[in-house]
Amino acid sequence: MTDRLEIRDVVATYGATTKAKFSNVAVTGAPEDQIRAPLEVLVKSLAVVAGYESVVIVGETAIEDLQTRPDYAVTINNALVGFIEVKAPGKGADPRSFHDRHDKDQWVKLRSLPNLVYTDGNSFGLWRSGEPAREIVRLEGNVESAGGRLRAPGSLLALFSDFFGWTPLPPRSAAQLAETTARLCRLLRDEVEEHLGRGSPSLTSLAEDWRKLLFPSATDKTFADGYAQAVTFGLLMARAQGIDLSDSLDRVAVELRQTNTLIGTALRVLTDDVGSETALNTSLATLTRVLHVVDWSAISKGEPEAWLYFYEQFLSVYDNDLRKRTGSYYTPPQVVQAMVRMVDEALRSEGRFGLSQGLASPDVTVVDPATGTGTYILGVLRRIGETTEADLGPGAVPSVARQAG
Repeated sequence: MTDRLEIRDVVATYGATTKAKFSNVAVTGAPEDQIRAPLEVLVKSLAVVAGYESVVIVGETAIEDLQTRPDYAVTINNALVGFIEVKAPGKGADPRSFHDRHDKDQWVKLRSLPNLVYTDGNSFGLWRSGEPAREIVRLEGNVESAGGRLRAPGSLLALFSDFFGWTPLPPRSAAQLAETTARLCRLLRDEVEEHLGRGSPSLTSLAEDWRKLLFPSATDKTFADGYAQAVTFGLLMARAQGIDLSDSLDRVAVELRQTNTLIGTALRVLTDDVGSETALNTSLATLTRVLHVVDWSAISKGEPEAWLYFYEQFLSVYDNDLRKRTGSYYTPPQVVQAMVRMVDEALRSEGRFGLSQGLASPDVTVVDPATGTGTYILGVLRRIGETTEADLGPGAVPSVARQAG
């Protein structure tokens, strides 16, 4: 009963404040601007009722047509929880039903976020990775006119309790990790491209260096794609090595450089500018928060091939057209093993080549012009290891493997 009374008072205060805003003769600006301040108070009050402390609501941007940035980010104890997007009263809280071109295009980008509340002040919807997490909650009355008579069903508190309580779930398989990562990488790409279009100094400077040093003809779109994938896979590599992502990205990059100089350096160069991190706060913060819980050993389950097919799965979600253009299709490991074995046996055959060492023979050169993730090269090395152990014993394997490499 106490919670119900507290919610009633909180919502009534919200209604009285919004009515005063809309009825003020001096009011200017878009309708959604009038509910922002009262909405901040409402959300903080609901957090208190739900038992959450240290909730901070951060206004993300004052640029209304920035499609990759929701209106608010919400943190609890300095950890990102989710985002809130505010629409004009009457638009509703189901972005799938929006008709305005800007709203529709924005939803295409924001639906990658794992914890997002849409609201028009009257209705509230909780969305996770583009899917509704709960039924839309509608207040009883109208924020523009109900005043202190505005009421809310108990499901409003349940919705926000769910929102405040969100924590990323560790992906259980490489395929699940690829899908989750690809969606957030795509949001990062879109955010980079959008800020480049607005002349972001830090990102524009990085793009210029990218063209000078690597790809002279790279467009902003090409740079945005390269930036997003490089940062995403840098973070994935960090987690694969057990590096904690809750620290600053600069610290993550420094740690990664100790074991992987190239990727660690690339990650640091791309993220060390404070301006870049601020500009890309939505996508980078979410990507880091979600990947922080990744446990690669649990995902791979001891299968070394798990990484090999990750990129194809990733690209099919991230940009399937790019997968087709780059020919990113990988041969199943069972097929690779069979083909490598047949070649090795043919090389050893007395009636054909007569090379007793097969693929391990110094007279054999293996060329893979479309190496990709190195599936065939790895298959060859494994076959050499297996046959060497069978012919000469396990002690001979390291030496022969080094010679073959």
